Amino acid sequence: MSPSLPDRRGAGLLLPPPPRAGTASGSTPSPRCPGPGQARHGGGGGGRGWGAGSEGAGGDGRGRGSGGAAVHGRESSAAGDMEEGRLAFPRDLWSGSEGGIIKVWYGEAIDKSLALQREEKCKTSLLVERSFIDLWTMVSDGGACPLPAVDVKLLLSDNSRSKVWSAGYLSFALWDSRTKELLKVVNVDGQVDTRFDVLSAQSQYGYETKQNLFSSPRKEKARSPVNFFQRSRNALMGAADAVRRVAAKAGFGDDTRRIEALAMSTDGMIWAGSANGSLAQWDGSGNRLQEFQHHLSSVQSILNFGTRLWVGYMDGNIQLLDLDGNLLGGWIAHSSPILCMAIGSSYIFTLAGHGGIRGWNLSSPGPTDSILCSELVERETSYKNLEYMKVLVCSWNVGQEKASHESLRAWLKLPTAEVGVLVVGLQEVEMGAGFLAMSAAKETVGLEGSPNGEWWLDAIGQILKGHSFERVGSRQMAGLLTGVWVRANLKQFIGDIENATVACGLGRAIGNKGAVGLRMRIHDRSICFINCHFAAHAEAVIRRNEDFDHVFRTMTFATHSNGLLTTTVSSSAGQLLRANGSRMPELSDTDMVVFLGDFNYRLHDICYDMAMGLVSRRHFDCLRENDQLRAEMRSGRVFQGFREGDFKFPPTYKFEKQTAGLSGYDSSEKRRIPAWCDRILYRDSRASSGTECSLDCPVVCSISLYDSCMEATDSDHKPVKCLFNLDVAHIDKQTMRQEYGEIMCSNKKVLHLLQGREALLEANISTNDIVLQDQSPSVLKLQKTQHSTKDTACFEIIGQSRNSSGTHVTGFPTWLKVSPAVGVICPGQTVEVILQHGGLRGASGNSFSEANQEKAATLSVKITGPYSTVAKVYEIRVRHQNCRSTFPSKEL
Repeated sequence: MSPSLPDRRGAGLLLPPPPRAGTASGSTPSPRCPGPGQARHGGGGGGRGWGAGSEGAGGDGRGRGSGGAAVHGRESSAAGDMEEGRLAFPRDLWSGSEGGIIKVWYGEAIDKSLALQREEKCKTSLLVERSFIDLWTMVSDGGACPLPAVDVKLLLSDNSRSKVWSAGYLSFALWDSRTKELLKVVNVDGQVDTRFDVLSAQSQYGYETKQNLFSSPRKEKARSPVNFFQRSRNALMGAADAVRRVAAKAGFGDDTRRIEALAMSTDGMIWAGSANGSLAQWDGSGNRLQEFQHHLSSVQSILNFGTRLWVGYMDGNIQLLDLDGNLLGGWIAHSSPILCMAIGSSYIFTLAGHGGIRGWNLSSPGPTDSILCSELVERETSYKNLEYMKVLVCSWNVGQEKASHESLRAWLKLPTAEVGVLVVGLQEVEMGAGFLAMSAAKETVGLEGSPNGEWWLDAIGQILKGHSFERVGSRQMAGLLTGVWVRANLKQFIGDIENATVACGLGRAIGNKGAVGLRMRIHDRSICFINCHFAAHAEAVIRRNEDFDHVFRTMTFATHSNGLLTTTVSSSAGQLLRANGSRMPELSDTDMVVFLGDFNYRLHDICYDMAMGLVSRRHFDCLRENDQLRAEMRSGRVFQGFREGDFKFPPTYKFEKQTAGLSGYDSSEKRRIPAWCDRILYRDSRASSGTECSLDCPVVCSISLYDSCMEATDSDHKPVKCLFNLDVAHIDKQTMRQEYGEIMCSNKKVLHLLQGREALLEANISTNDIVLQDQSPSVLKLQKTQHSTKDTACFEIIGQSRNSSGTHVTGFPTWLKVSPAVGVICPGQTVEVILQHGGLRGASGNSFSEANQEKAATLSVKITGPYSTVAKVYEIRVRHQNCRSTFPSKEL
């Protein structure tokens, strides 16, 4: 694992835009040169959003939100090995929202509104509001639209090719950013989508009445008639697409392939990440090239810098890939989803769902990491802390009954005042075919709970109210209910409450049998409590073993989006992904796991009369020899690696309700044999019983109480409880941060490696003054100098010229083609950049005349290394001379 700057949870900060890729350390980047594809304050259509800051060469340039996305096309720096490096209108603002609506505001309109005098500022909002064009209605023809009516999730600006990508759930649309023409619509498989959605009457009316104050009149498009059958087909396809939209939002259908992230790499490729963890590579023309699958968790963010791709996943992992899609390394960066990544200096910073921010060296994984890890291990005693706490775990199959106050007080009586965490697991809170069917339906749309469940939570809360306990998490699936309460003084050390459910009933879909899990971080260590109800009947041993295996392998946790100490539904998509067994179960990565509940294991090879005789004489040791669970554990067929405390309490099943003592066992005609159905098992961090608590073995526990509550007579089961004594080793992050800083500043090997990574790379530029004659191309040669490092260098060419008003505009002028505009210079390689005068192509919506624009521009060639944003900048003047009419050049 790569060492990192310690995680600062709860910060709730959004990273500011880091230094531009190609901006020397300590210098101030030009405000006219934001990062390639940089997004400005994402969010459209009323959805929440965030803008990705300047993220290095080929940054993803996306705005992201719930049902909305935005991207500012102001910058024009190239982001790939482009065929053509022209950007006609580098100041347009694109916004996507629900229903596939995409609006574009022309940059000139925004500039004019901002340039108004103070007394005219009241007009600004009106001018900007009325200056947009609606691309959805613009591409519609005769009431039919080639765009799918799905929410626009992501926008990506490919400025050098003058293109914009818009991404829905399962499709892409590719636009010409200058003419606003729709180039193609493709699905996630790369197939061109030719279906037409019906444009509503309201949208048609809105389009016809919209006025554009600043755009030039565009030519009316000839409309072909759409016959009755075509309209009928469009209506059916539109209705089907509406169903797909609802299904995608609710978790139905092929939700695992939905698009979650979009980015452009240095070589001009487009990378799309999906909910199933796959990465698809596309070329700049919208052709799908290949797909990679290195992880099964949902992709949340993608970032490119130099020759590497960083991919952040839902489960907090980061993977590092080269531009060919090969996996270079990976590590666990956070305990929650990686929402955003950004480059600053020689670090990549990751923002997690809980608000934590961590920094990773751009050269990781590498030799620097090994040195830092070994140095930190040697200083472990300075930042290692040991905490001691008691956790009380309680379980009860309540048989659809509501317990009396006396039963609850007897069961939940704290054995010691030192108990800091109380976990309660209930089974059969509510059953019945109708309830189970309704519960299964509610689970599919993210709903949970029942009146009986709420009653139990409130009743337990009232019992604990006098002990300063607060409920921090709960989750119900059908008859299974799990809740966690902690003392108020310990709440600050507990966080990242997550939940998961696994159904084991009919078809592995009904929750009458299954498990509900709650996972949390206690003193920064992951501890999970799984409340289970397995298959019934004495002969169903194999089925019970299978239930445990299914729960252990497929349980997948979900984090609440706002980071509060509450819980939400788990991701069914994630469970499906992990159900194939190709990935290590999440429970294997947890520091401590506790299984509690009605496991339903019975007694074998014993008759009713013999069992009742041993019970009446309280010979429980003899009776335990016939326990199915212990026999299966000894044979290694179930609960592998788990332990159980020694118990001396009577079998907990089956009792006549409201009958106290051992005389309450079943005496009906069925004569059910008593059994220890209700159990509590655990696995801590120890590989062997003699291991002491340390940072390598962070959670070690022992049991001081394991008992049943015979006083509770409300159910046919007796409740059980277990008191765990926990030793937890954790890191003092402040001290570790100081030790980390000292190593970075004092270790000579680390300093030498870092200085080498941040050294300026120089290049030989064939000329700094280029004169173009008519349409004849000119070649600019780039080559690394011989005394530069052996690392690969990256180059980026940014243009600057003047518009008709004399204002400097960042971006290639429309008369200039540059190919490639960015790329990689390998050691010993010479890169040839072609510069050529291009014909002036008209584009609707631009008011200034290209013909009056001066034929002169300044190009900035930025050379950076693969591990630092420190750049060497070379300036080149480009002029065009027409043999028929020489345009006077004017130095910028």
